[in-house]
Amino acid sequence: MIRKDREMPREFAESIVDKCEWAVMAMNDADGFPYCIPLTIARDGNFIYFHASKAIGKKAAALAADSRVCMTCVGDTKRASDKFTTEFESAVLTGTASEVKDEQEKTHALRLICERHTPANMGEFQRSMERSLNNTAVWKITIEEITGKRKKYDKDGAELKYGRMELE
Repeated sequence: MIRKDREMPREFAESIVDKCEWAVMAMNDADGFPYCIPLTIARDGNFIYFHASKAIGKKAAALAADSRVCMTCVGDTKRASDKFTTEFESAVLTGTASEVKDEQEKTHALRLICERHTPANMGEFQRSMERSLNNTAVWKITIEEITGKRKKYDKDGAELKYGRMELE
């Protein structure tokens, strides 16, 4: 990271992964061409889970060709028009993706994803799993490296650098 003054600790990066609405995962296809796709995700420790169709599509084919991935997660953003910039918080991670085959781990991963993104509908989770588990692929990214970055200004207009947090 070039801007070390904006680098944040691992815990901050993990918090961005945990709160982002969606993430963008980059990978290489079988021809080595870059391919990026937005995903809804859930993190469990050093693993990130996402789901897909069981049908072999471009994402599954790319991951079969090269399991290395890079993922970007963006948290809160705010225009700072008077400074001609944007406040942001983000996390970038690299890792390897593998398809989850164990039914218990698949169910656990899907429960995490649903609890995070559709918490009000968890009463229907078991019935949904009975209908769709066999048609759903679940993938797990093992995080190898994760970094967090933030650009934010305090109430006096000074940029919060080197991990400095604004006191409430």
